[in-house]
Amino acid sequence: MVTARPLRADAQRNRDAILIAAREAFEADGVFASLDAIALRAGVGNATLYRNFPTRDDLLAAVIEGFFIRALTEADELSRTLPPGGALVEWLVRVSWGMRIWHDLPACLATAHHDDASPLQSANAPLVERVGVLLDTAKAAGEVAGEITADEVFELVLALSWGIDRFGDDEAKARRRTTMATAGIFAWEPQLDSVGDLGGSGSGSEGSPGLQPGQAVVVQEGLEGGRRSR
Repeated sequence: MVTARPLRADAQRNRDAILIAAREAFEADGVFASLDAIALRAGVGNATLYRNFPTRDDLLAAVIEGFFIRALTEADELSRTLPPGGALVEWLVRVSWGMRIWHDLPACLATAHHDDASPLQSANAPLVERVGVLLDTAKAAGEVAGEITADEVFELVLALSWGIDRFGDDEAKARRRTTMATAGIFAWEPQLDSVGDLGGSGSGSEGSPGLQPGQAVVVQEGLEGGRRSR
């Protein structure tokens, strides 16, 4: 096993300065902030920035690492303190809100999600895995349909976070948006006759998904469990 050499003191200072400057630039201008401007803000040359972070995704993955670590810690805490459905809903609310921290971050994460070459996909992977753990626990408790996958739920969270970012939600509105959308995880029951049979189906039409007896109770219990943690 090859162990990476520790950086020299001056090289570590440069790397730390770049990360601080990038975080400030992303907060001010979004994740598509100029990399040249980030290098200037950090007091280093462009070559130094690109030597440490060859692509924007490399830089973004390093800057966002702290959020991902906190999100995983919160998932563990929620699993210990809430029932499975409530833990899942509350964590999805928090992740959806957290991902909107910088303008256009949800779009970048969504683009990278299926891009094997992007370092952001590797950064996303622990979150997707944790979605799977929470989802499996809720399935075992009979609260979620077995057909729903972790990838589907994570992609839903990315879409919700994009909406939170684009519509400028405050925390209360973001919570409402996310709890409404994720309620479908508990109510979901596929009944379409064929893939793509989405056009012309009005409310209550044959083949449209809907709540079955008892499912509304599961949804409500899940959402109430999430709200109790606020």
